[in-house]
Amino acid sequence: MSLRDALRIPSFEITDEAVYRDRRRVLAALAAAPGLGLAGCSDAAPPPPPSKFVVSPEQARSGFRTSEAPTRYEDITTYNNFYEFGTGKGDPSRAAKTLRVKPWSVAVGGHCAKPGVMSLDDLIKGDTPEERVYRLRCVEGWSMVIPWLGVPLADVLKRFEPTSKAKYVAFTTLDDEKQMPGQGYRSLDWPYREGLRIDEAMHPLAFLVTGLYGKALPQQNGAPLRLVVPWKYGFKGIKSIVAITFVEKMPFTSWNDSQPEEYGFFSNVNPNVDHPRWSQKTERRIAGTQSKLFAERIPTRLFNGYADQVAGLYAGMNLRQWF
Repeated sequence: MSLRDALRIPSFEITDEAVYRDRRRVLAALAAAPGLGLAGCSDAAPPPPPSKFVVSPEQARSGFRTSEAPTRYEDITTYNNFYEFGTGKGDPSRAAKTLRVKPWSVAVGGHCAKPGVMSLDDLIKGDTPEERVYRLRCVEGWSMVIPWLGVPLADVLKRFEPTSKAKYVAFTTLDDEKQMPGQGYRSLDWPYREGLRIDEAMHPLAFLVTGLYGKALPQQNGAPLRLVVPWKYGFKGIKSIVAITFVEKMPFTSWNDSQPEEYGFFSNVNPNVDHPRWSQKTERRIAGTQSKLFAERIPTRLFNGYADQVAGLYAGMNLRQWF
Protein backbone atom coordinates (compact mmCIF):
# COMPACT_ATOMS: atom_id res chain seq x y z
CA MET A 1 0.00 0.00 0.00
CA SER A 2 1.40 3.43 -0.89
CA LEU A 3 1.33 6.46 1.39
CA ARG A 4 -1.24 8.11 -0.89
CA ASP A 5 -3.50 5.04 -0.67
CA ALA A 6 -3.04 4.84 3.11
CA LEU A 7 -4.11 8.44 3.56
CA ARG A 8 -7.26 7.73 1.51
CA ILE A 9 -8.48 4.89 3.74
CA PRO A 10 -12.15 5.56 4.56
CA SER A 11 -12.82 6.78 8.07
CA PHE A 12 -15.08 3.80 8.81
CA GLU A 13 -12.10 1.45 8.35
CA ILE A 14 -9.97 3.29 10.94
CA THR A 15 -10.35 2.22 14.56
CA ASP A 16 -11.95 4.90 16.67
CA GLU A 17 -9.37 6.45 18.99
CA ALA A 18 -11.44 5.77 22.09
CA VAL A 19 -11.60 2.09 21.18
CA TYR A 20 -7.88 2.01 20.43
CA ARG A 21 -7.06 3.55 23.82
CA ASP A 22 -9.45 1.19 25.61
CA ARG A 23 -7.76 -1.81 23.95
CA ARG A 24 -4.64 -1.11 26.00
CA ARG A 25 -6.67 -1.25 29.23
CA VAL A 26 -8.22 -4.60 28.23
CA LEU A 27 -4.83 -6.09 27.40
CA ALA A 28 -3.46 -4.96 30.74
CA ALA A 29 -6.36 -6.65 32.53
CA LEU A 30 -5.76 -9.88 30.63
CA ALA A 31 -2.08 -9.80 31.51
CA ALA A 32 -2.96 -9.47 35.21
CA ALA A 33 -5.40 -12.39 35.19
CA PRO A 34 -3.99 -15.79 36.33
CA GLY A 35 -3.34 -18.05 33.37
CA LEU A 36 -4.16 -15.34 30.84
CA GLY A 37 -0.87 -13.48 30.71
CA LEU A 38 0.28 -12.08 27.38
CA ALA A 39 3.83 -13.14 26.54
CA GLY A 40 6.24 -10.24 26.37
CA CYS A 41 3.57 -7.71 27.37
CA SER A 42 5.04 -4.52 28.79
CA ASP A 43 2.40 -4.50 31.56
CA ALA A 44 4.27 -7.39 33.24
CA ALA A 45 7.76 -7.27 34.72
CA PRO A 46 10.40 -9.49 33.09
CA PRO A 47 13.03 -11.23 35.21
CA PRO A 48 16.08 -9.12 36.09
CA PRO A 49 19.13 -9.35 33.83
CA PRO A 50 22.01 -11.65 34.81
CA SER A 51 24.23 -10.05 37.43
CA LYS A 52 27.44 -11.15 35.73
CA PHE A 53 27.88 -11.02 31.97
CA VAL A 54 31.02 -9.77 30.28
CA VAL A 55 31.78 -9.68 26.56
CA SER A 56 35.48 -9.88 25.79
CA PRO A 57 36.93 -7.39 23.27
CA GLU A 58 37.59 -10.23 20.83
CA GLN A 59 34.00 -11.50 21.14
CA ALA A 60 32.74 -8.00 20.40
CA ARG A 61 35.04 -7.53 17.40
CA SER A 62 33.95 -10.88 15.97
CA GLY A 63 30.41 -9.52 15.74
CA PHE A 64 31.55 -6.74 13.39
CA ARG A 65 32.97 -9.11 10.78
CA THR A 66 31.23 -11.18 8.13
CA SER A 67 32.18 -13.02 4.97
CA GLU A 68 28.80 -12.20 3.43
CA ALA A 69 28.63 -9.69 0.60
CA PRO A 70 27.01 -6.40 1.63
CA THR A 71 23.65 -5.53 0.14
CA ARG A 72 23.89 -2.95 -2.65
CA TYR A 73 23.49 0.70 -1.67
CA GLU A 74 20.69 1.04 -4.21
CA ASP A 75 18.68 -1.71 -2.53
CA ILE A 76 19.36 -0.54 1.03
CA THR A 77 18.03 2.91 0.18
CA THR A 78 14.93 1.94 -1.82
CA TYR A 79 13.49 -1.01 0.14
CA ASN A 80 12.61 0.32 3.59
CA ASN A 81 10.23 0.12 6.54
CA PHE A 82 9.53 3.66 7.73
CA TYR A 83 5.80 4.13 8.32
CA GLU A 84 6.20 7.84 8.91
CA PHE A 85 6.59 8.04 5.13
CA GLY A 86 4.20 5.28 4.06
CA THR A 87 3.59 1.59 4.58
CA GLY A 88 4.93 0.40 1.22
CA LYS A 89 8.59 -0.62 1.00
CA GLY A 90 9.21 1.90 -1.78
CA ASP A 91 7.31 4.79 -0.16
CA PRO A 92 10.08 6.15 2.11
CA SER A 93 12.63 6.63 -0.68
CA ARG A 94 10.06 8.71 -2.58
CA ALA A 95 8.47 10.61 0.31
CA ALA A 96 11.24 11.16 2.86
CA LYS A 97 12.77 14.18 1.12
CA THR A 98 10.46 16.34 3.25
CA LEU A 99 12.52 15.44 6.34
CA ARG A 100 14.91 18.23 7.34
CA VAL A 101 18.00 16.74 8.97
CA LYS A 102 19.83 20.01 9.77
CA PRO A 103 19.83 21.42 12.35
CA TRP A 104 19.08 18.40 14.58
CA SER A 105 19.06 18.11 18.36
CA VAL A 106 18.54 15.25 20.79
CA ALA A 107 17.15 15.64 24.33
CA VAL A 108 18.72 13.28 26.87
CA GLY A 109 17.14 13.02 30.30
CA GLY A 110 15.56 10.87 32.97
CA HIS A 111 17.64 9.09 35.58
CA CYS A 112 21.04 10.54 34.75
CA ALA A 113 23.40 13.04 36.37
CA LYS A 114 24.01 15.15 33.27
CA PRO A 115 20.80 15.62 31.25
CA GLY A 116 20.65 18.08 28.39
CA VAL A 117 19.58 18.98 24.88
CA MET A 118 22.44 18.61 22.44
CA SER A 119 23.01 19.12 18.77
CA LEU A 120 23.81 15.96 16.86
CA ASP A 121 27.42 17.07 16.43
CA ASP A 122 27.81 17.63 20.18
CA LEU A 123 26.08 14.36 21.00
CA ILE A 124 28.71 12.31 19.19
CA LYS A 125 31.60 14.75 19.71
CA GLY A 126 34.80 12.95 20.66
CA ASP A 127 33.56 9.66 19.24
CA THR A 128 35.30 8.79 15.98
CA PRO A 129 32.73 7.36 13.55
CA GLU A 130 33.56 3.80 12.59
CA GLU A 131 32.17 1.31 10.10
CA ARG A 132 30.56 -1.92 11.25
CA VAL A 133 29.00 -4.49 8.97
CA TYR A 134 25.84 -5.81 10.59
CA ARG A 135 22.97 -7.98 9.44
CA LEU A 136 19.57 -6.28 9.63
CA ARG A 137 16.76 -8.83 10.08
CA CYS A 138 13.16 -7.69 9.63
CA VAL A 139 10.20 -9.44 11.14
CA GLU A 140 8.56 -10.03 7.75
CA GLY A 141 11.33 -12.47 6.85
CA TRP A 142 13.76 -10.39 4.79
CA SER A 143 17.24 -9.22 5.70
CA MET A 144 20.18 -7.15 4.54
CA VAL A 145 23.92 -6.99 5.23
CA ILE A 146 24.80 -3.33 5.72
CA PRO A 147 28.06 -1.43 6.34
CA TRP A 148 26.83 1.13 8.87
CA LEU A 149 28.79 4.21 9.94
CA GLY A 150 28.38 5.45 13.49
CA VAL A 151 29.42 5.20 17.14
CA PRO A 152 28.81 2.70 19.95
CA LEU A 153 25.62 3.55 21.85
CA ALA A 154 27.31 2.83 25.19
CA ASP A 155 30.00 5.46 24.59
CA VAL A 156 27.33 8.13 24.14
CA LEU A 157 25.12 7.03 27.04
CA LYS A 158 27.96 6.89 29.56
CA ARG A 159 28.66 10.59 29.06
CA PHE A 160 25.29 11.38 30.68
CA GLU A 161 26.11 9.30 33.77
CA PRO A 162 22.95 7.18 34.20
CA THR A 163 22.07 6.52 37.84
CA SER A 164 21.25 3.21 39.51
CA LYS A 165 17.55 3.85 38.77
CA ALA A 166 18.20 3.70 35.02
CA LYS A 167 17.00 0.16 34.28
CA TYR A 168 15.92 0.89 30.69
CA VAL A 169 16.65 3.37 27.92
CA ALA A 170 13.72 4.85 25.96
CA PHE A 171 14.02 6.40 22.49
CA THR A 172 11.62 8.72 20.64
CA THR A 173 11.37 9.65 16.95
CA LEU A 174 10.59 13.11 15.58
CA ASP A 175 6.89 14.01 15.79
CA ASP A 176 6.15 16.37 12.89
CA GLU A 177 3.39 15.53 10.43
CA LYS A 178 4.56 18.20 7.99
CA GLN A 179 7.94 16.54 7.68
CA MET A 180 6.60 13.01 8.14
CA PRO A 181 3.26 12.90 6.33
CA GLY A 182 2.63 9.26 7.22
CA GLN A 183 1.96 10.39 10.78
CA GLY A 184 -1.32 11.74 9.49
CA TYR A 185 -2.49 8.13 9.19
CA ARG A 186 -3.03 6.39 12.53
CA SER A 187 -1.24 3.16 11.69
CA LEU A 188 0.59 3.60 15.02
CA ASP A 189 0.35 5.87 18.05
CA TRP A 190 2.83 8.59 17.01
CA PRO A 191 5.55 9.49 17.69
CA TYR A 192 7.35 6.20 17.22
CA ARG A 193 8.96 4.96 20.43
CA GLU A 194 11.31 2.13 21.29
CA GLY A 195 13.35 0.91 24.24
CA LEU A 196 16.10 -1.36 25.48
CA ARG A 197 17.07 -2.77 28.83
CA ILE A 198 20.09 -0.81 30.11
CA ASP A 199 22.49 -3.75 29.75
CA GLU A 200 21.35 -4.25 26.15
CA ALA A 201 21.92 -0.57 25.44
CA MET A 202 25.42 -0.79 26.92
CA HIS A 203 26.37 -3.87 24.91
CA PRO A 204 29.29 -3.32 22.47
CA LEU A 205 27.16 -4.36 19.48
CA ALA A 206 24.45 -1.70 20.05
CA PHE A 207 25.22 1.12 17.63
CA LEU A 208 24.07 4.68 16.91
CA VAL A 209 24.16 5.11 13.14
CA THR A 210 24.89 8.33 11.25
CA GLY A 211 25.68 6.87 7.82
CA LEU A 212 26.06 3.84 5.59
CA TYR A 213 28.55 2.86 2.91
CA GLY A 214 30.70 5.77 4.15
CA LYS A 215 28.03 8.34 3.24
CA ALA A 216 25.63 10.38 5.36
CA LEU A 217 22.53 8.43 6.34
CA PRO A 218 19.69 9.00 3.82
CA GLN A 219 16.33 10.23 5.14
CA GLN A 220 14.57 6.97 4.25
CA ASN A 221 17.06 5.00 6.34
CA GLY A 222 16.50 7.07 9.49
CA ALA A 223 18.59 10.22 9.07
CA PRO A 224 20.28 11.81 10.76
CA LEU A 225 20.48 9.41 13.73
CA ARG A 226 19.10 5.91 14.16
CA LEU A 227 19.68 2.88 16.35
CA VAL A 228 20.93 -0.52 15.21
CA VAL A 229 20.66 -3.52 17.56
CA PRO A 230 21.74 -6.35 15.24
CA TRP A 231 20.48 -9.31 17.28
CA LYS A 232 16.92 -7.95 17.32
CA TYR A 233 14.27 -7.54 14.62
CA GLY A 234 14.65 -4.41 12.55
CA PHE A 235 11.74 -2.42 14.02
CA LYS A 236 13.75 -2.09 17.25
CA GLY A 237 16.16 0.11 15.27
CA ILE A 238 14.29 3.36 15.83
CA LYS A 239 14.95 6.10 13.26
CA SER A 240 15.29 9.90 13.32
CA ILE A 241 15.86 9.98 17.09
CA VAL A 242 15.08 13.22 18.96
CA ALA A 243 14.98 11.97 22.58
CA ILE A 244 16.82 9.44 24.74
CA THR A 245 15.52 8.91 28.27
CA PHE A 246 16.82 6.77 31.13
CA VAL A 247 13.82 5.19 32.89
CA GLU A 248 13.20 2.78 35.74
CA LYS A 249 10.29 0.81 34.28
CA MET A 250 9.98 -0.98 30.96
CA PRO A 251 9.08 1.84 28.56
CA PHE A 252 6.20 2.13 26.12
CA THR A 253 7.23 0.92 22.67
CA SER A 254 5.12 1.48 19.58
CA TRP A 255 4.69 -1.97 18.06
CA ASN A 256 4.49 -3.77 21.41
CA ASP A 257 1.78 -1.37 22.53
CA SER A 258 -0.12 -1.70 19.26
CA GLN A 259 0.03 -5.51 18.95
CA PRO A 260 1.66 -7.08 22.04
CA GLU A 261 0.66 -10.61 21.02
CA GLU A 262 2.75 -10.21 17.84
CA TYR A 263 5.62 -7.89 18.80
CA GLY A 264 7.34 -8.49 22.12
CA PHE A 265 9.34 -5.85 23.93
CA PHE A 266 12.61 -7.73 23.52
CA SER A 267 12.05 -8.89 19.91
CA ASN A 268 15.22 -10.94 19.74
CA VAL A 269 15.56 -12.81 16.46
CA ASN A 270 14.49 -16.36 17.27
CA PRO A 271 13.61 -19.06 14.70
CA ASN A 272 11.84 -21.03 17.45
CA VAL A 273 9.25 -18.29 18.12
CA ASP A 274 7.04 -17.61 15.12
CA HIS A 275 5.06 -14.49 14.49
CA PRO A 276 1.38 -15.46 14.90
CA ARG A 277 0.79 -14.93 11.17
CA TRP A 278 3.98 -16.35 9.65
CA SER A 279 7.01 -18.49 10.35
CA GLN A 280 10.32 -16.99 11.44
CA LYS A 281 12.34 -20.13 10.70
CA THR A 282 13.76 -18.84 7.43
CA GLU A 283 14.66 -15.51 5.87
CA ARG A 284 15.44 -14.03 2.47
CA ARG A 285 18.50 -11.86 1.90
CA ILE A 286 18.06 -8.87 -0.35
CA ALA A 287 20.01 -10.35 -3.24
CA GLY A 288 21.33 -7.22 -4.87
CA THR A 289 21.28 -8.82 -8.33
CA GLN A 290 19.65 -7.49 -11.45
CA SER A 291 17.73 -10.71 -12.02
CA LYS A 292 15.80 -10.81 -8.74
CA LEU A 293 15.31 -8.83 -5.57
CA PHE A 294 15.63 -11.70 -3.08
CA ALA A 295 18.14 -14.54 -2.80
CA GLU A 296 17.04 -18.05 -1.85
CA ARG A 297 15.68 -18.63 1.64
CA ILE A 298 18.19 -19.47 4.35
CA PRO A 299 17.69 -20.68 7.95
CA THR A 300 17.19 -17.96 10.52
CA ARG A 301 19.84 -18.03 13.23
CA LEU A 302 19.15 -17.45 16.92
CA PHE A 303 19.89 -13.83 17.87
CA ASN A 304 20.44 -13.23 14.15
CA GLY A 305 23.77 -15.07 14.34
CA TYR A 306 25.10 -13.05 17.27
CA ALA A 307 24.47 -15.66 19.97
CA ASP A 308 28.16 -15.87 20.93
CA GLN A 309 28.08 -12.18 21.83
CA VAL A 310 24.62 -11.68 23.37
CA ALA A 311 23.10 -14.95 24.62
CA GLY A 312 24.41 -14.26 28.11
CA LEU A 313 22.16 -11.21 28.36
CA TYR A 314 19.16 -13.54 28.56
CA ALA A 315 20.48 -16.38 30.71
CA GLY A 316 17.60 -17.98 32.57
CA MET A 317 14.90 -16.12 30.62
CA ASN A 318 12.05 -17.96 28.94
CA LEU A 319 12.49 -16.69 25.39
CA ARG A 320 9.02 -17.86 24.38
CA GLN A 321 7.41 -15.79 27.12
CA TRP A 322 9.76 -12.82 26.78
CA PHE A 323 9.96 -12.76 23.00
